[in-house]
Amino acid sequence: MSNVIPSEIPVIDLLPFGDGDAPGAAGVAAAFDRACRDLGFVVVVGHGVPQDVIDAAHRSARAFFDLELALRDRYAAPPGGFVGYRGLGAEGLAYSLDQESVPDFKETYTVGRIDRGDEAYFTSQLGRMYMPDPTWPGEVADFAASWTEFYRQMDRVAWRLMRVFASALTLPVDFFDDKVDRNISCLRALNYPHQSTPPQPNQLRAGAHTDYGSLTLLSMEDAPGGLEVQREDGSWAPVRVPSDAFVMNIGDLMAQWTNDRWRSTMHRVTNPPPDAGGSTRRQSMVFFHQPNYDAEVIPLASCCGPDHPPKYGRTTSGEHLFMKMTKAKNLNV
Repeated sequence: MSNVIPSEIPVIDLLPFGDGDAPGAAGVAAAFDRACRDLGFVVVVGHGVPQDVIDAAHRSARAFFDLELALRDRYAAPPGGFVGYRGLGAEGLAYSLDQESVPDFKETYTVGRIDRGDEAYFTSQLGRMYMPDPTWPGEVADFAASWTEFYRQMDRVAWRLMRVFASALTLPVDFFDDKVDRNISCLRALNYPHQSTPPQPNQLRAGAHTDYGSLTLLSMEDAPGGLEVQREDGSWAPVRVPSDAFVMNIGDLMAQWTNDRWRSTMHRVTNPPPDAGGSTRRQSMVFFHQPNYDAEVIPLASCCGPDHPPKYGRTTSGEHLFMKMTKAKNLNV
């Protein structure tokens, strides 16, 4: 494990939690509760994902983005859809703020849920909408295999984190199990190309935003121009982590589920400094965890009380996601 860790983002070892019944489980849950109250961001180590699985997913993503644009465009996301390729300028922010802004200086590739059954939950109109067939670029030989394995590994990490969340929120450890066992999560690669010319005024690699779902897991390269998290005073803290760690942050749905006990925090990806020198290309792999589309979301009783009445009405994971996507004009997940 590298010793290069951020000073402001808490680093938490997931290994002592086990599946929720290990001796160190309570300490891990308490640490997550503090972190999710304070900043909503955590650096997760001890997650159990083999480094070769992480590296393989990154390599195949980079190989895809290295293809000629005409080949990448063959896999363009369909109108109104979110799986497939989106080129530079295809996404405008701030989609979490209900605002129009300059398009992000990035390109992306996204796949939805990998493993699906043949029951109605998956094959119905709703199921097909939230879990469209993945598109695999044939020009990259190991793309499908490496992404499938990485998706499954990240799904397992997210399942364990939802158990940590249950414990931290004084719920039965398996409280979220039946709410995420058929989740509609997606995996996305983001390529931030080398900036050989200055960006447009106010254009960032990714403008300030919050994420939609329960939690986000990020694997990122260390390159000039990177992730920043907004502090409570409005200033920005850079995030740098070793390649074998994940950055985890709370999404809007989990903030709503916890009646804002936990924070869905604004973050952005900045441009490299003009004097960075050399290539400033940067790549990230992001797992956006979203519970089952029919999972009911009501502010948890353990997060409400006489001084903290419920702020939100009932919704479902799917309804919440659809609302967010509609506001974003289906430009992001």
